[in-house]
Amino acid sequence: MSEVDLSGPIDSHCHLQNLPPEERERALDAARERGVRGFLVPATKLEESEDLLAFCHQHPDVWCALGTHPHDAASWKDGDVDRLRSFLADPKAVAVGECGLDFFYDYSPRDAQFRALREQWELAIDLGLPVVVHNRDSNDEMLSVVREDAFRDLQADFHSFAGGLAMGRELIERGFYLGLSGMITFPKADNVREVIPILPPDRALVETDTPYLAPVPYRGKPNRPAYVVEIAERLAKETGETFEETCRRTGESFYRLFCKAIPATSP
Repeated sequence: MSEVDLSGPIDSHCHLQNLPPEERERALDAARERGVRGFLVPATKLEESEDLLAFCHQHPDVWCALGTHPHDAASWKDGDVDRLRSFLADPKAVAVGECGLDFFYDYSPRDAQFRALREQWELAIDLGLPVVVHNRDSNDEMLSVVREDAFRDLQADFHSFAGGLAMGRELIERGFYLGLSGMITFPKADNVREVIPILPPDRALVETDTPYLAPVPYRGKPNRPAYVVEIAERLAKETGETFEETCRRTGESFYRLFCKAIPATSP
């Protein structure tokens, strides 16, 4: 790969499509001014795919994941695997997702969530792509799917991880990556921070989940990719690394998972 700059963090999960069009460019510019070096925008429904790909092609530092979120799993139908496969042929699409299970809101029937999840994971394995996984109030059910033999070759980012120590340990043992969001700055989020000591240095990602989960000191405000700086700073504090070391290793993790290589870094 060509040389890239890993001196700043990469926001591995930001829903820029949920911002007004004029705000998207301002949000990117503000993040770049703070040193953010890349952005991954996950889709929540197939209907977003064409617009997301067009947006990514306007920006060399923006990529996307394409798929169907569990909130929209009821819309997943026969033929959607083939539709998704065609969108994923674009080089700007580096992952499948955001897909998963959400039993907190249950906006889609659970059988529909399981079907959409399994079919998207199967497609990802077939294409050699990672998945971006959403998991909320469904730890046991998610682990039961993870343990299925069909998914032994799955590559995954469990984004905005809040599953606790036991789940984190099993996911790590299976080779998965964990995305750390603004929750690591929340005073009561011990269930998020407790996994950091067992998380291998090459398996951590940082993310904002824009426009949700703004970190301290921005809680209560809409989140933005620029705030991934605070998340990387808190991760560095938790691990005892420097901010620069945290940016480098989480950036390397990003490229390893989503681009299948660690690029040479600029001096």
